[in-house]
Amino acid sequence: MREFKLVVLGSGGVGKSALTVQFVQSVFVDRYDPTIEDSYRKQVEVDGQQCMLEILDTAGTEQFTAMRDLYMKNGQGFILVFSITAASTFDELTELHKQILRVKDSTTVPIVLVGNKCDLESDRRVAREKGDQLSARWGPTPYFETSARERTNVDEVFYELVRRIKEQNPSRGDKGKRSKKCKIL
Repeated sequence: MREFKLVVLGSGGVGKSALTVQFVQSVFVDRYDPTIEDSYRKQVEVDGQQCMLEILDTAGTEQFTAMRDLYMKNGQGFILVFSITAASTFDELTELHKQILRVKDSTTVPIVLVGNKCDLESDRRVAREKGDQLSARWGPTPYFETSARERTNVDEVFYELVRRIKEQNPSRGDKGKRSKKCKIL
């Protein structure tokens, strides 16, 4: 069984832990408890292949930025999360993206862009078009809007990142197994 190291990054309070816990345990955590670092393992089937996902849920606070280089060096793929209700969390992703490319010393790194909290549409501060534009600027980077509370697009984000890693670093038997079921927003 192939293992995948996924890293969830973004500012504090955007819902990184809520997304990760919803994916791994199917539970919504509604209280905010700042994360230093949490690691999860989950076995899933993506496009007919069993995969073991090792998911690192990282700190969004500034005091832990020194640990980011290590996360980025060891990660195979990255979920970059912002809150659609806070424009500053969107703006901060450009610097994170640059840092990933620098640490990985590559212009093509498997990344999925996530606008979380789409259930709070009335509080939206980042237009969907801005997410679409950023994902286009970053190259072939999928963009999803998610809700950890309502479990909207949660599984799709993690599965799409696994597909991106497999496309870039195929093992024998991976080629041509991309599913058409996943809708990218």
